Amino acid sequence: KNLNNRYELEQKVGEGGMARVYRARDLRLHRRVAVKVLHQHYAADAGFLQRFHHEAQAAANLHHPAIVDVYDVGQDDGVHYIVMEYVEGSDLKSIILRNGPLSVEQAIPIAVAVAEGLDAAHRQGMVHRDVKPQNIIVGPNGQVKITDFGIAKSNLSTAMTETGVTFGTADYISPEQAQGFPATPRSDVYSLGVTLYEMLTGRLPFSGDSSIAVAMQHVSVDPPPPRMYNPRISTQLEALVLRALAKRPEDRPESAREFARLLRAYQSLGSQETMVRPVAPHSAARPAPRPAPVTGTTGMAPRVPLPAPRPVVAAPAPAASGGRDIGVFLLGLLLLGVILAIVYVIATVPLGDLFGTAAGRPRPVPEAPSPTAVTPTPSPTPEPIVVPDVIGLDERSAITILENAGLIPRAERPRYTDSPTYTVTTQGLVADQLPRGGEQVTSTTVVTYVVSLGPGLVEVPDVVTMRGVDAEFQLRGLGLEVEQVEEPNQLSAGFVFHMEPQAGVRLRRGETVRIYVSMGDVVRMPQVVGLTEEEARQAIDSAGLFVSYVDYQECGVRLSEDVCAQYPPGVVVSATVRAGELVERGTGVTLGVRAP
Repeated sequence: KNLNNRYELEQKVGEGGMARVYRARDLRLHRRVAVKVLHQHYAADAGFLQRFHHEAQAAANLHHPAIVDVYDVGQDDGVHYIVMEYVEGSDLKSIILRNGPLSVEQAIPIAVAVAEGLDAAHRQGMVHRDVKPQNIIVGPNGQVKITDFGIAKSNLSTAMTETGVTFGTADYISPEQAQGFPATPRSDVYSLGVTLYEMLTGRLPFSGDSSIAVAMQHVSVDPPPPRMYNPRISTQLEALVLRALAKRPEDRPESAREFARLLRAYQSLGSQETMVRPVAPHSAARPAPRPAPVTGTTGMAPRVPLPAPRPVVAAPAPAASGGRDIGVFLLGLLLLGVILAIVYVIATVPLGDLFGTAAGRPRPVPEAPSPTAVTPTPSPTPEPIVVPDVIGLDERSAITILENAGLIPRAERPRYTDSPTYTVTTQGLVADQLPRGGEQVTSTTVVTYVVSLGPGLVEVPDVVTMRGVDAEFQLRGLGLEVEQVEEPNQLSAGFVFHMEPQAGVRLRRGETVRIYVSMGDVVRMPQVVGLTEEEARQAIDSAGLFVSYVDYQECGVRLSEDVCAQYPPGVVVSATVRAGELVERGTGVTLGVRAP
């Protein structure tokens, strides 16, 4: 396929609900590009056409290393398309599904790059409104690109949607978008926070029976702390993620640039205990306090800065007074010696003995004590406590055991334990805890635990148009069994074109989902040997193939006597494509027919 005699489509590389994406060749500039072609059934919809072309107009003004460039937009014989930069790599969602949680060293640079790209868009008055891992491409060398500004809202555009229609994916939608309010740059920060949460834990903060249920949780439910699922996350990084997920936009980082700065600061400082925690968005900057000496108290009151040292004023030297001053000095030393002697006697001699001696009674001579070194008594070191393992116990027993160990139990929100992460699926029993059993902590440490709601039903996700390998990974991750069936289809080879049961059905873990994976736009060659030429032509045409040539063969010249005895004149005796063979749709077939 060639669009406007310039863009030669080479291979389909992806497909979404609105368009197909092809790898293509720009014949004029001799470079590889990506071409997004709108589905034909949307081409007659003026609203979709407006939204489709808005993507190009919005993104064409953006130029940033973390944003996919848009080169051209056009149409050819009713085909509407956008030409974009072609980026080698995989989308972030597929990477998470394949590999599970990313390491902190992998996740933070991706989040920083996305935040910087979003900041470039925000500075041009544009909000993406659909930030999610599916719209983030990671190249083989780690380069990060944001794509699909298809629902981006520019301050130069008019309203694109009807009242009440909210763009965005429910899993990553901000609370204000879920409530129908306009998206702002801080809405993109929230969605990026959800994406970072998923990168670090391998799971989303919220799940539900429907998109509406998930959206409402974004509005009113606090996300589980990421360290519940990945204890390797530091408390500082957890605080940054949860701040980005604040319900109120004003409690989030004030911009994508600020979020990138905080992440870079954490990245440079690592998990050092001296790292400054992020402060509230609108708190005034305070001068750093002077270092105070360490005391023996915990010191909950704020430290008061020490006053500046007073300048030393040199006093005038008194006039010399000769020998009189020396005499006064010696007399002072004598008086000081007498006072020290009296204090020593009072401190070392018992009071009764002192007066007994004065009355004439002899005082016994005490034995000289053996010299011993006087050492200060050290502060007691808290004994470490081994955290009891309460997973699998009922809640009352778990609380009792933790309290008897000197720990403070705290319940997290109960949840269904369908994920393979949990080993306990019985309702009412503890399914998870943090810190884990066996870890050493100090007394009064808080131990959080999760009580299972039981093996709730799993909602089958929509995996149609996903790669078969990614679809199977996602379904098995939910505890479902998968059966793959390969069949010819117009969808690119390797992509799911149908599933049974359909998305949205709720199944128990262990039940099977059948996915139909495309073998490509191929057809099966029908059996034509033994048919008349006309019958063979009809069968081949019906299969999506065509007869490219007919070779009439005579008996005794090119056909053996056995073949001539088996097939009468005008009947097909051979074909260049064997019966049952799968070939690309539109392939030409040469027929061998016995000459009349």
